[in-house]
Amino acid sequence: MSIVETIIDIPAEHEKNVFGQFDAYIKMIERNLNVTTVSRNGELKLIGDAKKVAKAKSVFLKLAELSERGNTITEQLVAYALSLCVEDKEGAIVEIDSDLICNTIQGKPIKPKTLGQKSYVDQIRNKMIVFGVGPAGTGKTYLAMAMGITAFKNDEVSRIILTRPAIEAGEKLGFLPGDLQSKVDPYLRPLYDALYQIMGPDSYAKNMEKGLIEVAPLAYMRGRTLDNAFIILDEAQNTTPAQMKMFLTRIGFGSKVVITGDLSQKDLPQGQVSGLDHALKVLSRVDEIGVSQLTSQDVVRHPLVQKIVKAYDAYEERTSQRKKQRAKRGKYEEKK
Repeated sequence: MSIVETIIDIPAEHEKNVFGQFDAYIKMIERNLNVTTVSRNGELKLIGDAKKVAKAKSVFLKLAELSERGNTITEQLVAYALSLCVEDKEGAIVEIDSDLICNTIQGKPIKPKTLGQKSYVDQIRNKMIVFGVGPAGTGKTYLAMAMGITAFKNDEVSRIILTRPAIEAGEKLGFLPGDLQSKVDPYLRPLYDALYQIMGPDSYAKNMEKGLIEVAPLAYMRGRTLDNAFIILDEAQNTTPAQMKMFLTRIGFGSKVVITGDLSQKDLPQGQVSGLDHALKVLSRVDEIGVSQLTSQDVVRHPLVQKIVKAYDAYEERTSQRKKQRAKRGKYEEKK
């Protein structure tokens, strides 16, 4: 193993952003790539194995480029750059950043942050119906909402329809106070939150009054034909196969549909088949339908959320393996 040294120049105004508070991001890169860094007089010296130094240099330069584009470098972003580095894809992080969907009402840019999210957004652009499936925190609903509002503002569709099944997660609808709308509003709150953040409450209220934006429980979709609309079905893992078929057959001309869900968080009664699971199997060979499978690597919330998702996935995998082993032992004993 040959030890090499290389020096890179990070612009002074971007050092704090790229290096992190108390050089936290430098330490992350040192630990993951097993290199030593020395920061002195505006220069960053990298010392270590030639291949690892080259990777570390590439990561630092990509982070500096993102900083120069106006991005705030976060722990999650550094961790993702390092994970891409393992696959020699660290250059993709800049390509992802160049895909601007829209800006929030405060002017914050909304962009995909991972390769999985970039693929998801591209599928929404190119396919009539897209299934976005993945764990919590992967931006399934938020990115779909951003794409829908952008299409609406660009006059690609004449209205936005947002729906989700009003399935109880432990509480019963009948015991909630108020009329039917008041009862289902808590289930639609994540959709309202995204609308307010991207569109602003005033613009949302005006378009809502005109009927150009509709937020409703899935049950309200029956009997309708939805033409020239951007339709988002959220929490689709809580639909039944009959509900999913009903929803998919509502779609009319000029419409685009995004169906999001997390198959690991079903609130359906025990033994009930999920309409999302069923649809993915039934429609797997239909070319006009896209399926984007997001994973724990695409989680863009706090890094702890990513660890929680991975821990649950690992636990479920171990449980599944034990069940299979018990089933095999049972069959073997029956033969004996």
